[in-house]
Formats: sequence, structure tokens, C-alpha cells
Amino acid sequence: MSETVAQLKEIANNLWWSWNPEAQELFRELNPGAFESSKSNPVLTLKYANEDILEDVAFRQRVSDVHARLTHYLETPGKFSDGPQTAYFCMEFGLHESLPLYSGGLGILAGDHTKGASDLGVPFVAIGLFLRDGYLRQFFDGTGYQQDEYPALDTTRVPVELVTDSSGLPVTVEVLFGSDVIKIQAWKLLVGKSIMYLLDTDFDGNEFDDRFITHRLYSGARRTRIKQEIILGIGGMRMLRKLGIDPDVVHLNEGHCAFACYEMLRENLRQGIDLNSAEENVRECTVFTTHTPVKAGHDRFAPELFVEMMEPYAGELGLSINQLLSYGRVNTDDDAESFTMTVLGLKLSCMANGVSRLNGEVARDQWKEMYPDRSVDEVPISHVTNGIHLPTWTSAQARPFLEKFVPGWQESAEAWMAINEIPDGELWAYRSRLRHAMTDRLELYLRKQSLPQNRSIDPKALTIGFARRFATYKRALLLFHDIDRLINLVSNSDRPLQVVFAGKAHPADESGKALIQQLFEFTRIPELHGRIAFIENYDMSVGRALVSGCDVWLNNPRRPYEASGTSGQKVAVHGGLNLSILDGWWPEGYNGSNGWSIGDKDSAEYMDPDQQDNEDANYLYSTLENKVIPMFYSRDEADLPREWISMMRSAMSTLPYQFSARRMVSDYAQSIYGAVGKKTVSS
Repeated sequence: MSETVAQLKEIANNLWWSWNPEAQELFRELNPGAFESSKSNPVLTLKYANEDILEDVAFRQRVSDVHARLTHYLETPGKFSDGPQTAYFCMEFGLHESLPLYSGGLGILAGDHTKGASDLGVPFVAIGLFLRDGYLRQFFDGTGYQQDEYPALDTTRVPVELVTDSSGLPVTVEVLFGSDVIKIQAWKLLVGKSIMYLLDTDFDGNEFDDRFITHRLYSGARRTRIKQEIILGIGGMRMLRKLGIDPDVVHLNEGHCAFACYEMLRENLRQGIDLNSAEENVRECTVFTTHTPVKAGHDRFAPELFVEMMEPYAGELGLSINQLLSYGRVNTDDDAESFTMTVLGLKLSCMANGVSRLNGEVARDQWKEMYPDRSVDEVPISHVTNGIHLPTWTSAQARPFLEKFVPGWQESAEAWMAINEIPDGELWAYRSRLRHAMTDRLELYLRKQSLPQNRSIDPKALTIGFARRFATYKRALLLFHDIDRLINLVSNSDRPLQVVFAGKAHPADESGKALIQQLFEFTRIPELHGRIAFIENYDMSVGRALVSGCDVWLNNPRRPYEASGTSGQKVAVHGGLNLSILDGWWPEGYNGSNGWSIGDKDSAEYMDPDQQDNEDANYLYSTLENKVIPMFYSRDEADLPREWISMMRSAMSTLPYQFSARRMVSDYAQSIYGAVGKKTVSS
């Protein structure tokens, strides 16, 4: 039995289990209650294992088989195993709901990128923050106003290990906040073949207040924010060096981590290299990804705060504080201009990219003033469109169908052509099974909610899903723009329609919280009762349930503010269809037969938000009234919606691989990491 426990510990301590249902099932059997209540946490579940199960011969053999699969996975080289080593910096990582180191789409993307790199064998080390307060827990008062709670992470209950030296002492590095010295330790996390280091200031040796700097993501306080970004960029690079890691490529995922460029610059200057050559050395190994299509959304720091925090560090570089400030300014002669992290990332990288084709276009236009001698099309920002880690987001209920009918579904676009050979009846049964499984899951969520809604989910009704962060530009309430028209849509008992919402507002976003509160008010309208549901405390597990079961995924941001979006990419593998504004990834995915657009491909962005809302809402209602609902309920003598199934076929054969992390990471590995790595190796 001790060998079985040792194997289970090894499985539990590598996030590989999070995308392998057979591994998850082992821990569920050990203690179903503990597994469910801990958000499917194997480390915690193992502490409360049923010893009778551990002694079962058949169970022990299954543990051995899964452990052998993990070992084989870790030891088998991937497509890019011989490629350059990449260090990937990001403020947040969405890996699993039991390890809430994320707040939104940036973190989910970073988590999927890390897993995709593992699958492809990219030599990959990720650097982030150890967010002990994690992702906020959402609950509501009686008025529907969001309340926020931050359950603390217990390091003994998650699969992290403190990084120690040969003497067993924590490995630490130091950074400066002005004249204050802050110590940083790191926690190691295994994500398949990828290694992640999470930086932490909460330990003896730091002042009381400084111990909390890394606790909570995206603090509204600018002083805390710049400290977090110094820790991530400068501290993260110093930690890598202390651990003997010298990456060929440094990938900065968003501006939060751009201070890493300063640390690489300091290393070069300390070797006696002149400033111009030092800058070029930093650029040669650095790539930068921007996700933010709105200028106001980029991290900016007032010059006074930057000077206070960074002046001693400028001394370490042998540069003036104004020289340091100039790297983050578009107009270097303007002493009043704020310091912008994205500008720093763009100036000290050799390659930069947006996260969809449209986002690349928006970014080139947004930063054209940095390149006054170039046309907008020549601004050096390309794009790599985001994708999802298919094994993570494909439901366990979907896998038997895919393994049977779409062999190789994780590996190639060609495999998905097999969808065209599957009988209509099989495809529709697949979609119906997943909808039923989702409704069962949602019923459990609804029973546990802080604000009861006294409704149930109809497993046979056409179900639309909307789940994402409640930011105003995402226009969560566009569907309620004309209440009478919405009531007409949902009140037909012969063609029932239900809409399921989920999402959190940032704790400091009062406008986002007001949107959710207003949504609860709409659910109380008698004519909408039983047709609109809100699932509280949105996290990765709620997201997986919704993307697997919803027939239609609604996405209606204010174009072009959605950099990419990935939630809609997750529905296609389950036979779901997108109904979306042509923003983010959807202009690349939509072909006219694999979902619906809200508006035309060439529709302009309106200067007047009210006009845009009116136009988009009318288009949305018309599409639902004339296309979506009639198509779903148009059945033949076999009770099959043939036209709907045809659209499912088109979506499943064109979208899952094209918008997968495997394709995305392959693009990075071939076009960016490979190109940058060759330069650094040759130099």
C-alpha cells in the first residue's frame, strides 16, 4: 500500500492530473466528499483517503497504470524538446479551480499556454506570483449586490513545494522598493513537463506590511501594484539566475512583467557592456505579448511614484532616473508623461504580438506614435491568436465520443474531418447528453447559492450561455436591451429558451457589480421567471460545465475591445455554436456556416455607444428570432434538427484544433521562440 500512496502523491503533485480524467477519478474514489468539497483537490483528498480503497487490488493496479502514463508522458520528448529554453512571465495563471492563482482571461490563457508547452515538449519555465488570497469567492446580499471574500491558500493543501538550497534553507533573492529591501522566496509547481516558480514575500525577514504584497491580485493601490510588478519582473529574473536558469527566450505576457527587461539590462551593464549594446542584448532574447486594446487599460505609473520606487535601482544600473523613465514613455521629452509598462515592453523586445488578428491591427494603430517613421501596417506588432488547452476544457462526458469517432482529436486539424462521417443521430445524441449533464451540475450549484433563485434548468430547452468577467465593455445585459422583445423570445412554451449567466466583477469595479445586481432584478420579472439563471462564484469548474452543455455561446463585447476571448473556443469541441460580435478571435473562426455573427464582418465601430448598443441588440434579437430558435426546433420525422446538426458539423470540423493551445504554442515555438532562440544561441 505504501507504494500506491507514493504513486498517488506523485500524481497529485503534478498538475498533469488536471487534464487527465482517469487520474482525477482515482482521487474521487478515495473520498468522494472530500474531492467534491475541495474543488477536486487531489492533495487534500489524499489526506482523507479511505484505506479500504487503498487496499483494493484492482484500485492499486489502476493507480499503477495511471502513474505509468504520467511517467511515460514526462519521459517522452515532444515536438519542440530540442528548441530554445523559454522563461514565460505572467502576473496570473489559471491552472485549476483548486489552485486559484488567476482573476480572468489573461490567467486562463497563461495556464493553457503552460500546459500546451508541456504537451509539445517546449523547454519551458513559468514565473508568477504566489497569490495566497487567490481568486475571490463571490456571494450576494439580498439585493443581488456582489460581496467578495478571499479564502486563504494553505500551502500544505496545494501541490507546491518551497524552493530550498542544499542545506534545506529557502532560496531567496532581494529587490528594492525605494530604499527598502524586500526578500522573495519561491514555490515550485509542476505542470506536466513545464516548471512554474511562484514568488512570495510572506515569510519572516520582511516587514509585516511587505509580507502581504504578493497576496492579492491587481490591488487598486498603485503603490502595491508597482511593488508586485517589481517583484515579478526584477525579482523573477533574479530568482531564475539564483536557480541557475539562463533562458534563451524571455516571454513577457502583458506589461505587468516588463521590469524583467531592466534586470537583464543591469546584468549586461555590470559586465561592462556599453548601454546601446546592452539594450540590443536584452531585445535579442525578449518577446512581448500585449492583450489590451484600450489605452486606458495599460499599466501606468505616475512619474513621482516611479522615481520613489526605482531611483535606487537606477543607481544599480549606473543610469539616471530620467533615463530609466524614458524607456516607459512615448514622448521622452515630456517630463509629465506617466511611465507605461507596455511601452517598456515594446521598446526592449525584438518581437511583439497581439493575441488575435484584429487585436494585432488594433495594437499597431494604438502604438503607431512610437514609430513615427513607419506606416500603421509597418508597426512591428504581429499576432498569434489565442487558443485553449483542449484536454483541460473537454468534459469527461465528451471524451468517449471523441475517442471513438475522432481519433487523434487533440493532435491535428485533420483528425476533426472525421466529424463529417458521424451519423446525424449520433451527433445530436452527443449534444443532448452534454446538455443533460450540464443541467444536472447546474442544479447542484443553484441549490448551494447564497441568493436562491427558485428555478430549475430544463435539460431539453435551447440553452444559451454567457459567462465571463462582468466588465462594462462586455455588455452582459445587451440581451435585456428591449425587455418586451426578450419576453416574446422566452415565453413560447413550444420553443423554450433559457439563458444561463455567470461571472464576477472586479472588487473595485462598482459598474460591474451594478450590472450583476441589475441582472438579478431582471430575473425577478414574472415573464422571465424560470428562463434566466445566474450561477454564482464563477470559476474554472463552472466554466467547464457551461461550455460543455450550452447549445449557444453568446459573446457581445463592444468591438474592438475584446483582445481575443477564449470562452467561445471551448464550446465547439462539445458541439456548441457561437453567436458573437465579430471581435477577438471570432472574425478568424466564423465562416458563415459554423455559427452566427452579430453584425457584419465589415461593420464599423460606432462613435456613439448608444447607437452601437441599439444596432447590435436589434441584430441579436433578429438572429435569435429568425435563425437560431427556428433552426433548433425545426425537426424531421426522426426528431432531428438537420440544419442545426449541419452547423454543428461545420463548427466541430473547423474550430477546435485551429483555436487550440497546441496550435497556438506551435506558432510561438516556430515563429517566435525559434527565431529568437537562434539569435541568442548564435550571439
